[in-house]
Amino acid sequence: MTTNVTITPSSVEGTIQAPPSKSYTHRAILAAGYADGATVRDALWSADTQATARAVDLFGGSVSREDDGTLTVEGFDGRPGVPADVIDCDNSGTTMRLVTATAALADGTTVLTGDSSLRSRPQGPLLEAIADLGGGAESTRGNGQAPLVVSGPIDGGEVAIPGDVSSQYITALLMAGVVTDEGIDVVLETELKSAPYVDVTLEVLADFGVDARATDEGFAVDGGQSYSPEGGSYAVPGDFSSISYPLAAGALAGADGVRIEGANPSAQGDTAIVDIVDRMGADVDWNRDAGVIEVSSAPLSGIEVSVEDTPDLLPTIATLGAIADGDTQIVNAEHVRYKETDRVSAMADELGKMGVETTEKRDSLTIHGGESDLEGATVAGRGDHRIIMSLALAGLVANGETTIEGADHVDVSFPGFFEALEGLGVELERAE
Repeated sequence: MTTNVTITPSSVEGTIQAPPSKSYTHRAILAAGYADGATVRDALWSADTQATARAVDLFGGSVSREDDGTLTVEGFDGRPGVPADVIDCDNSGTTMRLVTATAALADGTTVLTGDSSLRSRPQGPLLEAIADLGGGAESTRGNGQAPLVVSGPIDGGEVAIPGDVSSQYITALLMAGVVTDEGIDVVLETELKSAPYVDVTLEVLADFGVDARATDEGFAVDGGQSYSPEGGSYAVPGDFSSISYPLAAGALAGADGVRIEGANPSAQGDTAIVDIVDRMGADVDWNRDAGVIEVSSAPLSGIEVSVEDTPDLLPTIATLGAIADGDTQIVNAEHVRYKETDRVSAMADELGKMGVETTEKRDSLTIHGGESDLEGATVAGRGDHRIIMSLALAGLVANGETTIEGADHVDVSFPGFFEALEGLGVELERAE
């Protein structure tokens, strides 16, 4: 059942706990699957991460969730079995990329699919890499998109792959390479986009006792290693992609301040949102030792921001730009078009319905905040959690009510998003 949410302009104040990181949770669940087992604490249990858990189950492990939210994972100990069913990754691109490489380790054939959005996203470079490593990897439609058919096992080796389509290809190969005989040496053919996400992978691998490293040409991991976190347990940090929404809410409508707890430093590139909000003029303070961010609203000014390494921040920045004085230029953004939806066009179109002037180019989006009056409107969530949450922020400061169609898709990364807004004082209504 599709849910529409109507936001009434509201001020926000209070304290919010940062949701756990989706990126870290995906990697931790799969790393625990590659191990003989582990406990994953503070995990995000969302539609996307549940897709990764289901894949671990199908490869011969099991993931169970305790009453306190802790995940108990029984792993397949580096030797994934051939799944007894198709792996349905639903809407999760991270799941599909990461477990496609896992499938290449199984001694047999795995079929992977997903929803209509996921079946439109590019997987070709990863399929080619698996084939170059001696596996079988095909798109059923021959277009580099799911459904995918993957056969193994691969033993490892050196492989070349582009770095400017998705960093998840590199993550997938490194995680699988750990348990191969030879290891995997990834040579980047083009400049790496979204580089901090590979840093996240290296951080999680290190926490699971695995040695992987950057090289002059890319990244490498030795084979014959095993996944084994210290004490058999791993704790997921807070998610800065999700933190960007209450942080931006405070910058837009938090005259009395918003306090965000659980904002501990990590390798996440999206920590950049703290600096971006500060540069635009909001009053923000991040106590890194305590993991606390305090933010309150102030007049915002447009700036130029590169999202080369932080693609998930584009919708949030675009909404901030709609309120800011002057132009906000979001550059190095072409790879943001290959997410759950084309987020560059989606933000231009949906903010346009609210009276925001934009200039869209292939690699950039400019928000003309000084030429725009933000008006309440009915906007489409586009089946994309980040579009929905960013448009909800716009609704806080628009003139009149804003209705977001298909708002239930926030479950992908921030299941309690609208409840969190209500906790900060936002007036909203849900309708099915």
